[in-house]
Amino acid sequence: MTSTRPIRICRVIARMNGGGPAVHLAHLDAGLNPDHFSQITIAGRTGSGEVDLTDDARSRGMEIITIPSLGRELSLAADTLTIARLVRIFRQWKPDIVETHTAKAGTVGRLAAMIARVPIRIHVFHGHVFHGYFSPAKTRFFLEVERALARTTTRIIALGERQRTDLVGYGIGTPSRVISIPLGFDLAPFKDDPDRRGTLRSELGIAHLSPSDAPVLGIVGRLVPIKAHEVFLDAARMILSEIPGARFVIAGEGERRTELEHLAKVPPLAGRVHFLGWRHDTASVYADLDLVLLTSDNEGMPVTIIESLASAVPVVATAVGGVPDLVRDGINGILTPPRDSHAIARASITLLRDPERRARMGASGREAVIPEHEVETLVDRMTRLYQSLVRVPAAR
Repeated sequence: MTSTRPIRICRVIARMNGGGPAVHLAHLDAGLNPDHFSQITIAGRTGSGEVDLTDDARSRGMEIITIPSLGRELSLAADTLTIARLVRIFRQWKPDIVETHTAKAGTVGRLAAMIARVPIRIHVFHGHVFHGYFSPAKTRFFLEVERALARTTTRIIALGERQRTDLVGYGIGTPSRVISIPLGFDLAPFKDDPDRRGTLRSELGIAHLSPSDAPVLGIVGRLVPIKAHEVFLDAARMILSEIPGARFVIAGEGERRTELEHLAKVPPLAGRVHFLGWRHDTASVYADLDLVLLTSDNEGMPVTIIESLASAVPVVATAVGGVPDLVRDGINGILTPPRDSHAIARASITLLRDPERRARMGASGREAVIPEHEVETLVDRMTRLYQSLVRVPAAR
Protein backbone atom coordinates (compact mmCIF):
# COMPACT_ATOMS: atom_id res chain seq x y z
CA MET A 1 0.00 0.00 0.00
CA THR A 2 1.98 2.97 -1.29
CA SER A 3 0.81 6.47 -0.46
CA THR A 4 0.42 8.84 -3.44
CA ARG A 5 0.53 11.97 -1.29
CA PRO A 6 3.30 13.27 0.99
CA ILE A 7 3.66 11.33 4.22
CA ARG A 8 2.30 13.45 7.05
CA ILE A 9 4.56 13.55 10.12
CA CYS A 10 3.70 15.30 13.36
CA ARG A 11 6.55 15.55 15.87
CA VAL A 12 6.11 16.30 19.56
CA ILE A 13 8.93 17.62 21.75
CA ALA A 14 8.77 19.12 25.24
CA ARG A 15 10.56 22.33 24.26
CA MET A 16 12.75 23.77 21.51
CA ASN A 17 15.61 24.66 23.83
CA GLY A 18 19.31 24.88 23.07
CA GLY A 19 19.93 21.16 23.43
CA GLY A 20 20.69 18.24 21.14
CA PRO A 21 17.10 16.97 20.64
CA ALA A 22 15.79 20.29 19.36
CA VAL A 23 18.79 20.91 17.09
CA HIS A 24 18.58 17.35 15.74
CA LEU A 25 14.86 17.74 15.08
CA ALA A 26 15.35 21.05 13.26
CA HIS A 27 18.00 19.54 10.98
CA LEU A 28 15.75 16.57 10.20
CA ASP A 29 12.76 18.80 9.44
CA ALA A 30 14.83 20.93 7.07
CA GLY A 31 16.46 17.97 5.37
CA LEU A 32 13.42 15.89 4.38
CA ASN A 33 12.13 16.31 0.84
CA PRO A 34 8.94 18.46 0.98
CA ASP A 35 7.61 16.64 -2.09
CA HIS A 36 7.58 13.42 -0.07
CA PHE A 37 6.89 14.65 3.47
CA SER A 38 4.58 17.16 5.13
CA GLN A 39 5.75 18.06 8.65
CA ILE A 40 4.64 19.97 11.72
CA THR A 41 6.18 20.13 15.18
CA ILE A 42 4.38 20.65 18.47
CA ALA A 43 6.47 21.98 21.35
CA GLY A 44 6.08 23.48 24.81
CA ARG A 45 7.71 26.61 26.14
CA THR A 46 11.34 26.71 27.19
CA GLY A 47 12.16 27.04 30.87
CA SER A 48 13.72 29.93 32.74
CA GLY A 49 17.36 30.43 31.80
CA GLU A 50 17.12 28.22 28.71
CA VAL A 51 17.89 29.28 25.16
CA ASP A 52 14.78 29.24 22.95
CA LEU A 53 15.37 28.07 19.37
CA THR A 54 11.73 28.44 18.28
CA ASP A 55 12.00 31.72 16.39
CA ASP A 56 15.21 30.67 14.68
CA ALA A 57 13.65 27.37 13.58
CA ARG A 58 10.53 29.12 12.27
CA SER A 59 12.68 31.55 10.29
CA ARG A 60 14.17 28.52 8.56
CA GLY A 61 10.75 27.25 7.51
CA MET A 62 9.92 24.91 10.38
CA GLU A 63 6.20 24.88 11.25
CA ILE A 64 5.88 24.87 15.06
CA ILE A 65 2.71 24.84 17.13
CA THR A 66 3.29 25.91 20.73
CA ILE A 67 1.33 24.31 23.56
CA PRO A 68 2.40 26.09 26.77
CA SER A 69 1.35 23.18 29.01
CA LEU A 70 3.69 20.83 27.14
CA GLY A 71 6.77 21.26 29.33
CA ARG A 72 9.04 18.93 31.22
CA GLU A 73 7.35 19.37 34.60
CA LEU A 74 4.73 16.80 35.62
CA SER A 75 1.21 18.04 36.37
CA LEU A 76 -1.93 15.93 36.18
CA ALA A 77 -4.13 18.89 35.22
CA ALA A 78 -1.68 20.39 32.71
CA ASP A 79 -0.80 17.02 31.20
CA THR A 80 -4.47 16.10 30.78
CA LEU A 81 -5.04 19.42 29.02
CA THR A 82 -2.00 18.78 26.83
CA ILE A 83 -3.25 15.35 25.79
CA ALA A 84 -6.66 16.80 24.90
CA ARG A 85 -5.09 19.51 22.75
CA LEU A 86 -2.80 17.00 21.03
CA VAL A 87 -5.75 14.72 20.27
CA ARG A 88 -7.60 17.64 18.71
CA ILE A 89 -4.60 18.58 16.53
CA PHE A 90 -4.04 14.97 15.45
CA ARG A 91 -7.68 14.51 14.48
CA GLN A 92 -7.65 17.74 12.49
CA TRP A 93 -4.28 17.25 10.80
CA LYS A 94 -4.57 13.45 10.36
CA PRO A 95 -0.87 12.52 10.46
CA ASP A 96 0.36 9.18 9.17
CA ILE A 97 3.10 9.26 11.80
CA VAL A 98 3.40 10.81 15.25
CA GLU A 99 7.05 10.96 16.31
CA THR A 100 7.85 11.94 19.89
CA HIS A 101 11.11 13.23 21.35
CA THR A 102 12.13 13.42 25.04
CA ALA A 103 10.45 11.61 27.94
CA LYS A 104 7.55 13.91 28.83
CA ALA A 105 6.56 14.53 25.22
CA GLY A 106 6.93 10.81 24.55
CA THR A 107 4.33 10.03 27.20
CA VAL A 108 1.64 12.59 26.40
CA GLY A 109 2.31 12.42 22.66
CA ARG A 110 1.92 8.67 22.39
CA LEU A 111 -1.17 8.61 24.63
CA ALA A 112 -2.79 11.26 22.44
CA ALA A 113 -1.77 9.41 19.28
CA MET A 114 -3.44 6.24 20.57
CA ILE A 115 -6.64 8.11 21.41
CA ALA A 116 -6.63 9.80 18.01
CA ARG A 117 -5.86 6.44 16.34
CA VAL A 118 -2.75 7.64 14.54
CA PRO A 119 -1.59 4.49 12.73
CA ILE A 120 2.19 4.82 13.23
CA ARG A 121 3.84 5.94 16.47
CA ILE A 122 7.60 6.46 16.81
CA HIS A 123 9.47 7.47 19.92
CA VAL A 124 13.10 8.67 19.94
CA PHE A 125 15.14 8.16 23.11
CA HIS A 126 17.69 10.99 23.23
CA GLY A 127 18.77 9.45 26.50
CA HIS A 128 16.76 8.03 29.35
CA VAL A 129 15.84 9.09 32.89
CA PHE A 130 16.54 5.74 34.54
CA HIS A 131 19.82 6.88 36.08
CA GLY A 132 20.95 10.11 37.69
CA TYR A 133 17.69 12.05 37.58
CA PHE A 134 15.15 10.83 40.15
CA SER A 135 14.71 8.83 43.34
CA PRO A 136 14.58 4.99 43.04
CA ALA A 137 10.80 4.96 43.53
CA LYS A 138 10.16 7.59 40.88
CA THR A 139 12.63 5.92 38.53
CA ARG A 140 10.76 2.60 38.86
CA PHE A 141 7.50 4.39 38.09
CA PHE A 142 8.88 5.99 34.93
CA LEU A 143 10.36 2.67 33.86
CA GLU A 144 6.98 0.96 34.14
CA VAL A 145 5.37 3.78 32.15
CA GLU A 146 7.95 3.38 29.37
CA ARG A 147 7.47 -0.39 29.29
CA ALA A 148 3.73 0.05 28.88
CA LEU A 149 4.07 2.73 26.21
CA ALA A 150 6.59 0.63 24.29
CA ARG A 151 3.93 -1.99 23.69
CA THR A 152 1.90 0.60 21.78
CA THR A 153 4.81 2.07 19.81
CA THR A 154 5.51 1.04 16.23
CA ARG A 155 9.22 1.78 16.42
CA ILE A 156 11.50 2.94 19.24
CA ILE A 157 14.65 4.70 18.09
CA ALA A 158 17.84 4.52 20.14
CA LEU A 159 20.75 6.75 19.20
CA GLY A 160 23.33 3.96 19.29
CA GLU A 161 23.77 0.23 19.79
CA ARG A 162 24.73 0.61 23.44
CA GLN A 163 21.55 2.56 24.18
CA ARG A 164 19.51 0.08 22.16
CA THR A 165 20.91 -2.78 24.25
CA ASP A 166 20.13 -0.84 27.44
CA LEU A 167 16.51 -0.22 26.45
CA VAL A 168 15.86 -3.84 25.52
CA GLY A 169 17.55 -4.90 28.75
CA TYR A 170 15.20 -2.64 30.70
CA GLY A 171 12.27 -4.42 29.05
CA ILE A 172 11.38 -1.42 26.90
CA GLY A 173 10.27 -2.83 23.57
CA THR A 174 11.46 -5.92 21.76
CA PRO A 175 14.68 -6.44 19.76
CA SER A 176 12.71 -6.14 16.50
CA ARG A 177 10.88 -2.98 17.57
CA VAL A 178 13.87 -1.07 18.98
CA ILE A 179 16.24 0.15 16.28
CA SER A 180 19.39 2.27 16.28
CA ILE A 181 19.62 5.48 14.24
CA PRO A 182 22.38 7.89 15.34
CA LEU A 183 21.97 11.66 15.52
CA GLY A 184 22.78 13.73 12.47
CA PHE A 185 23.89 17.36 12.23
CA ASP A 186 25.34 19.88 9.82
CA LEU A 187 29.01 19.23 10.49
CA ALA A 188 30.41 21.30 7.62
CA PRO A 189 31.21 24.30 9.87
CA PHE A 190 33.32 22.08 12.15
CA LYS A 191 35.69 20.91 9.46
CA ASP A 192 39.02 22.67 8.97
CA ASP A 193 38.69 26.43 8.48
CA PRO A 194 41.87 28.39 9.22
CA ASP A 195 39.87 31.64 9.42
CA ARG A 196 38.16 30.45 12.62
CA ARG A 197 41.37 29.72 14.48
CA GLY A 198 42.45 32.33 16.98
CA THR A 199 38.99 33.84 17.49
CA LEU A 200 38.45 32.33 20.93
CA ARG A 201 42.05 32.83 22.06
CA SER A 202 41.77 36.52 21.16
CA GLU A 203 38.51 36.73 23.08
CA LEU A 204 40.24 35.24 26.12
CA GLY A 205 43.19 37.63 25.79
CA ILE A 206 45.76 34.89 25.22
CA ALA A 207 46.36 35.22 21.47
CA HIS A 208 49.96 36.18 22.24
CA LEU A 209 50.57 32.90 24.11
CA SER A 210 51.27 29.58 22.43
CA PRO A 211 48.86 26.65 22.94
CA SER A 212 51.66 24.76 24.66
CA ASP A 213 51.99 27.51 27.27
CA ALA A 214 48.26 28.28 27.57
CA PRO A 215 46.16 25.34 26.37
CA VAL A 216 42.39 25.80 26.34
CA LEU A 217 40.04 23.11 27.64
CA GLY A 218 36.30 23.39 27.23
CA ILE A 219 32.97 21.90 28.21
CA VAL A 220 29.95 22.62 26.01
CA GLY A 221 26.35 21.99 27.04
CA ARG A 222 23.41 23.10 29.15
CA LEU A 223 24.27 24.21 32.67
CA VAL A 224 22.11 21.64 34.44
CA PRO A 225 22.87 19.16 37.27
CA ILE A 226 23.13 16.03 35.10
CA LYS A 227 26.14 17.57 33.29
CA ALA A 228 28.11 17.72 36.59
CA HIS A 229 30.05 20.89 35.82
CA GLU A 230 31.38 20.91 39.38
CA VAL A 231 33.43 17.85 38.40
CA PHE A 232 34.85 19.82 35.47
CA LEU A 233 35.84 22.63 37.84
CA ASP A 234 37.38 20.21 40.33
CA ALA A 235 39.44 18.63 37.54
CA ALA A 236 40.46 22.13 36.40
CA ARG A 237 41.99 22.80 39.84
CA MET A 238 44.16 19.69 39.54
CA ILE A 239 45.19 20.51 35.97
CA LEU A 240 46.25 24.02 36.99
CA SER A 241 48.54 22.58 39.67
CA GLU A 242 50.66 21.06 36.88
CA ILE A 243 49.85 23.30 33.90
CA PRO A 244 49.38 26.76 35.47
CA GLY A 245 48.86 28.51 32.12
CA ALA A 246 45.79 26.47 31.19
CA ARG A 247 42.48 28.19 30.49
CA PHE A 248 39.00 26.69 30.81
CA VAL A 249 35.82 27.68 29.00
CA ILE A 250 32.22 26.75 29.80
CA ALA A 251 29.87 27.24 26.85
CA GLY A 252 26.13 27.06 27.40
CA GLU A 253 23.31 28.45 29.52
CA GLY A 254 21.08 26.99 32.21
CA GLU A 255 19.80 27.06 35.74
CA ARG A 256 23.21 26.52 37.37
CA ARG A 257 25.09 29.42 35.84
CA THR A 258 25.11 31.66 38.92
CA GLU A 259 26.13 28.76 41.17
CA LEU A 260 28.93 27.67 38.85
CA GLU A 261 30.23 31.22 38.41
CA HIS A 262 30.51 31.44 42.20
CA LEU A 263 32.48 28.16 42.33
CA ALA A 264 34.82 29.43 39.61
CA LYS A 265 35.76 32.57 41.56
CA VAL A 266 37.73 30.58 44.13
CA PRO A 267 41.55 30.34 43.63
CA PRO A 268 43.21 28.87 41.64
CA LEU A 269 40.23 28.98 39.25
CA ALA A 270 39.69 32.74 39.52
CA GLY A 271 40.58 34.36 36.20
CA ARG A 272 41.19 31.00 34.57
CA VAL A 273 37.56 29.94 33.91
CA HIS A 274 35.54 31.80 31.29
CA PHE A 275 31.77 31.52 30.84
CA LEU A 276 30.85 31.98 27.18
CA GLY A 277 27.08 31.65 27.45
CA TRP A 278 25.07 30.25 24.57
CA ARG A 279 27.07 30.49 21.33
CA HIS A 280 25.81 30.24 17.77
CA ASP A 281 29.43 30.17 16.57
CA THR A 282 30.40 26.96 18.36
CA ALA A 283 32.62 26.02 15.42
CA SER A 284 34.87 28.97 16.32
CA VAL A 285 34.97 27.77 19.93
CA TYR A 286 36.03 24.23 19.02
CA ALA A 287 38.62 25.58 16.56
CA ASP A 288 40.70 26.91 19.48
CA LEU A 289 40.10 24.12 22.01
CA ASP A 290 42.96 21.75 22.69
CA LEU A 291 40.73 19.33 24.57
CA VAL A 292 37.01 18.89 25.18
CA LEU A 293 35.79 17.48 28.50
CA LEU A 294 32.45 15.88 29.29
CA THR A 295 31.69 15.12 32.95
CA SER A 296 28.02 14.05 32.78
CA ASP A 297 26.40 11.52 35.08
CA ASN A 298 24.20 10.32 32.22
CA GLU A 299 23.95 11.02 28.50
CA GLY A 300 22.20 9.87 25.37
CA MET A 301 24.47 10.73 22.46
CA PRO A 302 26.12 14.07 23.31
CA VAL A 303 26.14 16.64 20.54
CA THR A 304 29.26 18.24 21.98
CA ILE A 305 31.27 15.07 21.44
CA ILE A 306 30.08 14.76 17.84
CA GLU A 307 30.99 18.40 17.19
CA SER A 308 34.36 18.19 18.93
CA LEU A 309 35.37 15.05 17.04
CA ALA A 310 34.22 16.62 13.77
CA SER A 311 36.53 19.51 14.70
CA ALA A 312 39.37 16.99 15.23
CA VAL A 313 39.54 17.80 18.95
CA PRO A 314 40.01 14.74 21.20
CA VAL A 315 37.73 14.19 24.18
CA VAL A 316 38.06 13.17 27.81
CA ALA A 317 34.62 11.95 28.84
CA THR A 318 32.79 9.92 31.43
CA ALA A 319 31.81 6.46 30.20
CA VAL A 320 28.06 6.90 30.60
CA GLY A 321 25.05 6.28 28.36
CA GLY A 322 25.89 6.42 24.67
CA VAL A 323 29.27 8.11 25.15
CA PRO A 324 31.30 4.90 24.53
CA ASP A 325 29.53 4.59 21.15
CA LEU A 326 31.31 7.80 20.16
CA VAL A 327 34.54 7.84 22.16
CA ARG A 328 36.83 4.89 21.49
CA ASP A 329 39.04 4.81 24.55
CA GLY A 330 42.65 5.52 23.62
CA ILE A 331 41.77 6.04 19.94
CA ASN A 332 39.91 9.35 19.69
CA GLY A 333 39.74 10.19 23.38
CA ILE A 334 39.90 8.82 26.88
CA LEU A 335 37.00 7.46 28.93
CA THR A 336 36.85 7.83 32.70
CA PRO A 337 34.42 6.73 35.42
CA PRO A 338 31.73 9.28 36.33
CA ARG A 339 32.38 11.62 39.24
CA ASP A 340 36.13 10.89 39.13
CA SER A 341 37.67 14.34 38.76
CA HIS A 342 41.13 12.94 39.48
CA ALA A 343 40.92 10.52 36.53
CA ILE A 344 39.64 13.30 34.28
CA ALA A 345 42.51 15.58 35.34
CA ARG A 346 45.20 12.91 34.84
CA ALA A 347 43.88 11.99 31.39
CA SER A 348 43.74 15.66 30.41
CA ILE A 349 47.27 16.37 31.61
CA THR A 350 48.59 13.31 29.76
CA LEU A 351 47.05 14.46 26.46
CA LEU A 352 48.01 18.12 26.89
CA ARG A 353 51.65 17.07 27.26
CA ASP A 354 51.52 14.96 24.08
CA PRO A 355 50.42 17.13 21.11
CA GLU A 356 51.28 14.43 18.56
CA ARG A 357 48.97 11.96 20.27
CA ARG A 358 46.22 14.59 20.40
CA ALA A 359 46.61 15.17 16.67
CA ARG A 360 46.30 11.45 15.94
CA MET A 361 43.24 11.20 18.17
CA GLY A 362 41.67 14.22 16.50
CA ALA A 363 42.11 12.73 13.03
CA SER A 364 40.65 9.44 14.20
CA GLY A 365 37.72 11.25 15.79
CA ARG A 366 36.85 13.08 12.61
CA GLU A 367 36.82 9.80 10.68
CA ALA A 368 34.47 8.32 13.30
CA VAL A 369 31.74 10.95 12.96
CA ILE A 370 31.99 11.98 9.31
CA PRO A 371 29.82 10.92 7.49
CA GLU A 372 28.19 8.72 10.18
CA HIS A 373 26.69 11.70 12.02
CA GLU A 374 26.12 14.13 9.18
CA VAL A 375 22.59 15.34 8.54
CA GLU A 376 22.51 13.79 5.07
CA THR A 377 23.06 10.36 6.60
CA LEU A 378 20.30 10.94 9.15
CA VAL A 379 17.83 12.14 6.51
CA ASP A 380 18.51 9.11 4.32
CA ARG A 381 17.98 6.69 7.21
CA MET A 382 14.81 8.36 8.44
CA THR A 383 13.38 8.63 4.92
CA ARG A 384 13.75 4.90 4.44
CA LEU A 385 12.21 4.21 7.85
CA TYR A 386 9.17 6.43 7.27
CA GLN A 387 8.53 5.02 3.83
CA SER A 388 8.89 1.42 4.97
CA LEU A 389 6.40 1.90 7.82
CA VAL A 390 3.77 3.69 5.74
CA ARG A 391 4.02 1.24 2.85
CA VAL A 392 3.75 -1.93 4.91
CA PRO A 393 0.25 -2.35 6.42
CA ALA A 394 1.47 -4.86 9.03
CA ALA A 395 3.71 -2.19 10.55
CA ARG A 396 0.62 -0.24 11.58
